Amino acid sequence: MTGQTRHGTRVAVVTKGHPFDAEAFFAVFDSFDDLEWEHVEHPAALDLVHPQNADRFDALVMYDMPGVVFDRSGGGAGQVDPPDEYTEDFEALLARGKGMVFLHHAIAGWPSWDRYGEIMGARFHYTPACWNGREVPDSGYRHDVTHTVDVLDPEHPIAAGVDASFELTDEVYLFPVDEASVQPLMRSRHRFVDDGFYSADLAVRGMRYSNEGWSHPPGSDLVAWTRQEGPSRIAYVQFGDGPQTYADSNYRRIIRNAISWAADS
Repeated sequence: MTGQTRHGTRVAVVTKGHPFDAEAFFAVFDSFDDLEWEHVEHPAALDLVHPQNADRFDALVMYDMPGVVFDRSGGGAGQVDPPDEYTEDFEALLARGKGMVFLHHAIAGWPSWDRYGEIMGARFHYTPACWNGREVPDSGYRHDVTHTVDVLDPEHPIAAGVDASFELTDEVYLFPVDEASVQPLMRSRHRFVDDGFYSADLAVRGMRYSNEGWSHPPGSDLVAWTRQEGPSRIAYVQFGDGPQTYADSNYRRIIRNAISWAADS
């Protein structure tokens, strides 16, 4: 575990499973003067949810993608089940009110554990799957999309100091969101239909930037929301693919606000 130690809210930042620019990403957390943070990388993150480890933190920030295994020879994405002890400890954290912030590709984590998607309120799929009782295709992605985001609830603490509408150039996702189970915070004006996205399954099979033979139902334009899991506050923020977004002032405000809200601090 590594990171920056200061006085204030204590947070664990969890990574691994998806590539990212570490220096630029961690600079986001270094920019928060009132935050103490530690980097926890898998497999050490499996132990983070033990009570004696998690209790040191006010909230957890998930920027990881555990449980997904890529066949680099073009065989697609496979799945690994989380250990039973991990899922039990994770549920115990929620029952005790541990706040969590999930960022960007974390929405694809632990695909074989249905409950994990339920906790987040959505799921990005690398392979066709069952979601909320219906069969769904693999999800879509598109890099370097310049789109406008509208704040839906300007009174929410996560929106404090955030522009009412702002523009980002970032990766966007096409995946199912259980809108009935979430509190919407922000929507994108981007068009979330399959002809503007590429197939995640084709990408990991070696056909990046392709949607040949692939189709997907129209997706949600929600890009930030919250949920309540018992006493635990859960936030998901879809932004966060690379340095341009990491450096954006609205993005940084959203992340800092989301941590404070999840930690109830």
